Amino acid sequence: MRDSARYIKFVEWSEVDGCYVGSSPGLFYGGCHGDDEQQVFAELCQIVEETIELYHKDGRPLPPPTAGLGIAERIA
Repeated sequence: MRDSARYIKFVEWSEVDGCYVGSSPGLFYGGCHGDDEQQVFAELCQIVEETIELYHKDGRPLPPPTAGLGIAERIA
């Protein structure tokens, strides 16, 4: 399993911004945005991969995973 699979990736419509916004809470702040939901998701996946590469390159440990956990573990 790739490290990127351990992080939740959200793409949601923002009424405020008038576009889709992608984010990966727990891994990085910010994200990406655009008019096409699938393109935003593809870009988000690329950003997650690049962020993980930077963690590895800098010798830093990855943040705790946010995906693959049961709901009880997420809210604990």
